[in-house]
Amino acid sequence: MRGKVGIVGAGQVGAASGFLLAQTSGVDELILLDQDAARAASEASDISHAAAFGPAAQVASGDYADLAGAQLVVITAGASLKPGQTRLDLLAANVKVVSAVLEQVLPVAPDAVLLFATNPVDVMPALAVRRFGVPPGRAIGTGCALDSARFRDRLARYLGIATGSVHAYVLGEHGDSEVLHWSGAQAAGMPLLRFAEQIGRPLPAEMRTAMASEVRTSAYRIKEGKGVSNFGIAGSIARLARSIVNDEQAVFSVSTFMEELLGVTETCVSLPHLLGARGASHPLLPDTDAAETEALRQSAALLQEAIRAGLA
Repeated sequence: MRGKVGIVGAGQVGAASGFLLAQTSGVDELILLDQDAARAASEASDISHAAAFGPAAQVASGDYADLAGAQLVVITAGASLKPGQTRLDLLAANVKVVSAVLEQVLPVAPDAVLLFATNPVDVMPALAVRRFGVPPGRAIGTGCALDSARFRDRLARYLGIATGSVHAYVLGEHGDSEVLHWSGAQAAGMPLLRFAEQIGRPLPAEMRTAMASEVRTSAYRIKEGKGVSNFGIAGSIARLARSIVNDEQAVFSVSTFMEELLGVTETCVSLPHLLGARGASHPLLPDTDAAETEALRQSAALLQEAIRAGLA
């Protein structure tokens, strides 16, 4: 069935994602699963009550058999990041959780696109490809899609322009080694730094460094204040899902498994991809300056080590 989406994991990220997906164009049916079946049933019921106020998907809880025919399965199950932890700290526990999920999803929905939000999110597509034989384009990490939105939002607020007028991506790990692609950022058809100067809002090096730190640490700061970062990633999941179920072929910085990148083998980092009904295109490598290229190589190498450790 076109537009059938499953969510495995009905915690705060899964529930927030379900709320938005139920109202996402192209999603006709939404199934929530969780090891706590009562939690999944209650979240599905609550979301369906909200959906009753307007055109929205049919929402229900279920088990793995109910994912048969799903076009997209979103996986949010696993331990969440706690204050003081990095995403890579969750590696061993969440590889075990996601492996158990894939063992049950793939027999009933072998052709579904898999969208991972479980941290470390850049390892999970590699797990699906290497351990379960999923084609690389159908195992997608949300990766730096959210970081890219945070980057554009921060730039737009500083420049005083609409977010949609800023074109900029974050590449690499969804984490501490991510790379803000300053050299490729644009507005009004020109390099962003030139645009900023022309409107009287220049971006000197020290300000760019501060912005990069703010973007990179956003989730940590949010979790310090409220204990969880769920709405931003839910918005990212819903937008990526919309592109997939409607075959939009829109461009997002997401992570897929790569045999080689910049001399680093078997890694999984965020690069721009086209997202459509078959999943993600091959990764697109934008032009980067020397410093960005080296930072991206180091990020790829870091994730290569994490993948090897996680799949050992």
